[in-house]
Amino acid sequence: MAVFPLDTAPRPSPLLGRMSAPPTVEFHGVTKRFGDGPLVLDRVSLTVAAGDFVSIIGPSGCGKSTALRLIAGLSPLSGGRIAIGGQAPEEAAAETAFVFQEPTLLPWLNVAHNVELPLRLRGTPAAQRAATRARVLDLVRLGERAAAHPRQLSGGQKMRVSIARALSLAPRLLLLDEPFGALDEMTREHLNEELLAIREQERWTAFFVTHSVAEAVFLSNRIFVLSANPGRLHTEIAVPLPYPRTPETRHSPRYHEIVANVSRVLRSVVDAVA
Repeated sequence: MAVFPLDTAPRPSPLLGRMSAPPTVEFHGVTKRFGDGPLVLDRVSLTVAAGDFVSIIGPSGCGKSTALRLIAGLSPLSGGRIAIGGQAPEEAAAETAFVFQEPTLLPWLNVAHNVELPLRLRGTPAAQRAATRARVLDLVRLGERAAAHPRQLSGGQKMRVSIARALSLAPRLLLLDEPFGALDEMTREHLNEELLAIREQERWTAFFVTHSVAEAVFLSNRIFVLSANPGRLHTEIAVPLPYPRTPETRHSPRYHEIVANVSRVLRSVVDAVA
């Protein structure tokens, strides 16, 4: 596995005193297969520091989404161990939130009720639900759309609601599985910027799965490239771009240099599979 030295740490959060510290995530020889099928992930070992924003990229079928589900405790390991702040995924589930590829909003509920649904399921008191709902809708700039139903929202707005719902749980670990993949490029870039703006206020460790190298470079301070058949950790690449990142970041020569470097690594992995 090639490793590029990390020389940029994530910025400290202004809410550090208000929230418990985000966890370090460790993979120790993680292996996954479904039933009697072939290996999906094979002996993956890595460590993600507290507060990192990590993107996972690789060819289709390399186990990117599977890795997120293992971290979330949604699927059992076949071998190895995952530790989240020293805990097993199942033990850390209460402080882990998952944003899926689709918004998965309930069409009969309005925005406010979709956002607070996880809190209702946890039995959170009404006053606390209302305060949390207002806070997270303000974070995603949808406070004025609280009474709208999903059919009245654009694709980007629906994904904002999905992110707000995840943030309502005050997660220490946020998992995002290609949440912007179905959106047009301009909307996607705006949501990338908004996600990082939220990160400036909400302190969490993040794993982000994407097929877009440019998106991975813009968001992350570290990128893991997986190879396929079976999925193995091929390369870890540092992204030495300072936060906060803005639209101007995408025009910087350093940004384009890193995108080109990551693209070369990914192409070598894809060509090896072909």
